[in-house]
Amino acid sequence: MAAPEVISLGEKLGSFSDHWNPRILANYNGNEIRVAKAQGDFTWHSHGETDELFIVVKGELGIEFRDGVRRLKAGEMIVVPRGTEHRPFAEEEVHMLLIDREGEPNTGVNPSVMTRETLETL
Repeated sequence: MAAPEVISLGEKLGSFSDHWNPRILANYNGNEIRVAKAQGDFTWHSHGETDELFIVVKGELGIEFRDGVRRLKAGEMIVVPRGTEHRPFAEEEVHMLLIDREGEPNTGVNPSVMTRETLETL
């Protein structure tokens, strides 16, 4: 078996410019390692069967919960527990790494205009 490929987050994040459209970088134990850029407001949503991991690579990401807001800076992460309603937002462009269950819609159980039917693999 060949040695695995090294993936450059900076290179992959530099290959697209749109917001709220995650791309798949790799699969890991039934999860997808995704990168995305964000700016503006996302939609309220939750993931019924799986937790969601956000890691901020660049910028500052806010996530609104029904009982408050959490703000993440570059190098910080948060795990949103399954079933927890949340709404990510970013005043300025943010680059982030996400880990979601394989095939999990980006809007979880709440389809909206922000839902991406299929995710591109980089």
